[in-house]
Amino acid sequence: MKIAIVGGGPSGLYLAILVKKRQPSWSVSVVEQNVADSTFGFGVVLADSGLARIQAADPQVYEKLIEKMTFTGCQTINVKEQPIDINHPAKGGAIARIDLLHVLQETAVEAGVDVRFSQRISHPRDLGPLGLGDADVVVGADGVNSVVRAAHEEGFGTTRSLLTNHFAWFGTRKVFEKSALVFRTHEGGSFVAHYYPYCATGSTFVTECDHATWLKLGMQAMTDDQRQQLFEQVFAPELDGEKLISNNSNWRQFPVTRNRHWTVGNCVLIGDAQTSAHFSIGSGTRIAMEDSIALAEALTQEAAPGTAEPTALQRLANFALKRGPDKDKLLTASRKSYLWYENIGEWMQRYSPFEFIHAFMTRTGRMSNDRLAHQYPELFAQFEQAGVLNQTAQHEESGHPA
Repeated sequence: MKIAIVGGGPSGLYLAILVKKRQPSWSVSVVEQNVADSTFGFGVVLADSGLARIQAADPQVYEKLIEKMTFTGCQTINVKEQPIDINHPAKGGAIARIDLLHVLQETAVEAGVDVRFSQRISHPRDLGPLGLGDADVVVGADGVNSVVRAAHEEGFGTTRSLLTNHFAWFGTRKVFEKSALVFRTHEGGSFVAHYYPYCATGSTFVTECDHATWLKLGMQAMTDDQRQQLFEQVFAPELDGEKLISNNSNWRQFPVTRNRHWTVGNCVLIGDAQTSAHFSIGSGTRIAMEDSIALAEALTQEAAPGTAEPTALQRLANFALKRGPDKDKLLTASRKSYLWYENIGEWMQRYSPFEFIHAFMTRTGRMSNDRLAHQYPELFAQFEQAGVLNQTAQHEESGHPA
């Protein structure tokens, strides 16, 4: 089989590795528009559940990633200037995006994958001059602005919308001891910072505000430097004299991209090309790499004894059938999470710190009080002591979400 993967990010490279290792005789090529050392952003999070799936799929990649990761077992949530530590039962971690790419690039080359950098295409037909026009499968692993998806939007059933909050990803040289979420009111505006260490020399620092704040403080008329300076002022206590570092840190509103179908002909989408998962539920990188695992399994699965070998199109259909329900659960959680964040100003005003944290922890519907009590016993005891559970029930009875 001949496979052409458009996009040399984590999902595309990881898919290529898994397929090539399982089927060494197959032709597997990755076409990436950027140079090998080009990356945007700083560190990315890989939760423990995602790491477990990576370990099961390829122990070699897992071990290489673990060596370069930074782990934290505690997160602080600061609301109304009351920081509350939450000890996590699961030990996730973060890794520099460039380290993640280097591990996957090196492993792909070692496995015999044909990786081509600085090859920009605008349509799948552009694969022809690259000798890949006869690929049995074309994979769109090329992110939110996927050219594979754009070529067949009607077939994929693509829909788009924008959320109202504004955000940008920065870095900082301050190495935080643990990850944190800070919800702060400043000059009548509602601001959010999410930061976490990802290596020995730096941390990721995600900044966000709601649209009302954006307008109230005139941020639409500011330059990017002025916006950065504003957030450095708002979160000066956390930055402790350090500056934010920009790396293509564009201010934007989150694009919600959905596709009714996973495949069109021999083209298939994975990662953000297929669905953009909101950053508030964890790493989109992890979700994209789990897409890669599922697609590699579908493409390389051996036929049952006495049955005909599935065609490439049948294998793609099996991938969509198997991965679809699992990813739908994540996307439902993502939707509930970003809708909760869209009203962040209201929740910051209405709730006490412990009420707010309870609402935050249960916002997707996947964390019940029973699960909270089991996984976070110290926090749950604090909820009980503060009378939060009774107050939550009253909010629900009055029609206000908890």
